[in-house]
Amino acid sequence: MTTDNKTNRMTGAEAFVRVLQQHGVKHIFGLCGDTSLPLYDALYQLDHGMTHILTRDERSASYMADVYARLSGRVGVCEGPSGGGATYILPGLVEADESSIPVLGVTTDIGVGGRGKYTLTELDQESLFRPVTKWNSVIDQGEQIPNTLRQAFRQMTTGKPGAAHIGLPFDVQKQPVNQASVWADDTFGHYPAAPQTPDGHSLDAAAELLVKAKNPIIICGGGPLNAGASGELTALAEALGAPVATSISGKGVISEQHPLALGVVGSNGGTMAAREVIDAADLILLVGCRAGSVTTERWRHPQAGSCKIVHIDADPGVIGANYPTDVAVIGDARPALKEILNRVQAEAGDRTERRQASERRAAELWKARFADFDRLAALEDDLIRPERIVHEMQALLPKDSVIVADPGTPCPYISAYYRLEESGRRFISNRAHGALGYAMPGALGACYARPNARVVAFVGDGSFGFNAGELETLVRMKAPITVVVASNAVYGWIKAGQKSGFGERYFSVDFDRTDHARVAEAFGLKSWSVKQPGDLRGALKAAFEADGPTLVDVITQPLHEANAPVSEWVA
Repeated sequence: MTTDNKTNRMTGAEAFVRVLQQHGVKHIFGLCGDTSLPLYDALYQLDHGMTHILTRDERSASYMADVYARLSGRVGVCEGPSGGGATYILPGLVEADESSIPVLGVTTDIGVGGRGKYTLTELDQESLFRPVTKWNSVIDQGEQIPNTLRQAFRQMTTGKPGAAHIGLPFDVQKQPVNQASVWADDTFGHYPAAPQTPDGHSLDAAAELLVKAKNPIIICGGGPLNAGASGELTALAEALGAPVATSISGKGVISEQHPLALGVVGSNGGTMAAREVIDAADLILLVGCRAGSVTTERWRHPQAGSCKIVHIDADPGVIGANYPTDVAVIGDARPALKEILNRVQAEAGDRTERRQASERRAAELWKARFADFDRLAALEDDLIRPERIVHEMQALLPKDSVIVADPGTPCPYISAYYRLEESGRRFISNRAHGALGYAMPGALGACYARPNARVVAFVGDGSFGFNAGELETLVRMKAPITVVVASNAVYGWIKAGQKSGFGERYFSVDFDRTDHARVAEAFGLKSWSVKQPGDLRGALKAAFEADGPTLVDVITQPLHEANAPVSEWVA
């Protein structure tokens, strides 16, 4: 450390590291570059207690930070160098920001003095990140570092959580910073840091409508999971006797074994039976849910005006965007649900009959959901169907396991058919933008957030091609992760869309099959390749029980030929 004891000053890079440490940061995911040399030197020299995880791609670093933040309740931090590093790290910040997840992306930059001189890797980072983050700043002077970081953490963790970006120029990292300015409030290292309680008038109005409703339904997005509101949500559902459906991002807000749980609804993981339950509602309570195109099947279920809408959300811009709203409750899910529950419980009335009816509907829905699934999962022919993979995972994995799923085959099948036995976030898929290649690096972020859980990355072979280099990272970090590859040599979601909407005119969606098990073995993973349904359980069991990272390559039915729980391929 180069702190000057006479002047009580330290370098900008050292100040940056200290303020991260003081916010309670324990893990940083990133990739080295020449503009990052002072920062890396500070990380090397200082005793800060943080672990740096070197990745093989800046996108991977940002996806790791995203999943880490979702599971830990803390800010995820990722970093990368200037130029290409900044453009590569951007996709993860976009995903996190639109998913209301606090991720700090730090990109080092060319020196301030080199701007406008065609310096190698010069890029207007502030303009690049402005439209895709909640908060964004490129630092011009070393003395700005502590306050800029404090602002970033406050912005990320208050109100609607979101991503932030800081640009850290090379010369700024070496400038002196007054040590007295290097401090932080670690309250803002986790989220929601300052949960907002809605105003009493909206809470009274919401409770009044809920009590009067004859057939209310609750639809939850990821908001109540971010807020840690599973207990309050479940208690309110029980008090109302109302069934609970979720978006993909909301999966886990209530145990899917709870008699009032309906599971995931919408065009990706939903069912016809779930549509009918939603369409029959006279009131829908939306909780931390944007009511976007997938959850509502392009705003057809429910249809606008078909029922009353009560909407709870920390982001006022979401409310009323897609449905006329009878009561808007602006605030965090946990205090909002707690206050509404108190008001509902104060109202006299026996809702036993309504709850029993809701439980019967939910049981019928699950029975209908699994009718075809159970039959297809049990088939013992020469074809491994996606249903069989999910069935075996459900049978083998401990209930506290974490599954990170890529788009394509993994997301709809896990969403629809993998029943989470306990409430809480144990399933993650990148639903804001759906970029391929999210799950494998994301699973490593999950390992650091939930070190005692078994973590599974469920990927398609299309996704595998995006970040196979991270297999080396899994081995180097000795991560207890199992990668399950649905190997069908096609970009399946797109081919299914060509089948359903474009007359089976298949164009540029098929590729040659890779022996993923051999690739993984070359990186040092224990690996299995499975072609027959009867061999799948043994391979998965061995992979789940092995030490360190493992991979199971499953030759799988193509998605466009499967009985996928998808009602619309372009949502």
